[in-house]
Amino acid sequence: MQDLHGVFPYLVSPVGPDGAVLDQVLARLCEHLIAAGVHGLTPLGSTGEFAYLTPAQRRRIIQVVVEAAAGRVPVVAGIAATTTAEAVRQAKEAAALGADGILAILEAYFPVPEAGVVAYFTAVADATDRPVVLYTNPQFQRSDLSLPALAALSKHPRIGYVKDASTNTGRLLSIMDRTEGRMRVFAASAHIPAAVMLIGGVGWMAGPACAIPRQSVRLYELCRAGDWTAAMALQRRLWRINELFARHALAACIKGALEIQGFPVGVPLPPQPALSPEGRDEVEKALAALDIHAGNA
Repeated sequence: MQDLHGVFPYLVSPVGPDGAVLDQVLARLCEHLIAAGVHGLTPLGSTGEFAYLTPAQRRRIIQVVVEAAAGRVPVVAGIAATTTAEAVRQAKEAAALGADGILAILEAYFPVPEAGVVAYFTAVADATDRPVVLYTNPQFQRSDLSLPALAALSKHPRIGYVKDASTNTGRLLSIMDRTEGRMRVFAASAHIPAAVMLIGGVGWMAGPACAIPRQSVRLYELCRAGDWTAAMALQRRLWRINELFARHALAACIKGALEIQGFPVGVPLPPQPALSPEGRDEVEKALAALDIHAGNA
């Protein structure tokens, strides 16, 4: 199974007013992120507005990212569905399009019992030969991945990673302990990545890394080198971006930050709100504090 580690930006999904994916904008963003040293790309995560995209838009986004990456970094594509059959279809399609891994999300209108959750993710992992990253975000999901469910899923040969966005860093230690090292942890933006690296994380998948890739990669390198004093000093500088990310609408904040840097990625898909003028001003000041200025991507 491919070894996944490092900084994986959750890509935004640039879509024009006519619903067409802005291929060139997305490809240019991927090129910028790879040049900044990121270790992988994750289209169709939360920042990618997966819940608001059509199947055709999702498919095209994966195609563009895979083509732009051109094998230089792994592409871990998000799949999300309310039915197991649709999740399996999406996983097979992502693999056929050239994705190197699958970020598996369970959408649920009605709560799903633990056995159903395990069966859903098992079916996704059975559908392809790609490594699977489980993604759980109880703030938005009706059915969470419990520790027993994670322990059971960690025994699947292709399920070796989890991104847990519960904001409970102690739970990450529990996951590592319960899965006896079989489940490697990617931090979410709601966690302090340096702290997660300290306790044994392998990297992070997060929206802010899309807007501050060089700084994110530097933070990862400091953590890998065990220079925790320098890592925490940089983490504190970067945390302002995470605070804004939490305060403003998810995609709006990152799309706004990219627009400021000269990437015409557009606004979030309705009915999501665009970044307010006040929010844009806050984001611009936060970027400037990191020496990132308009058009200075």
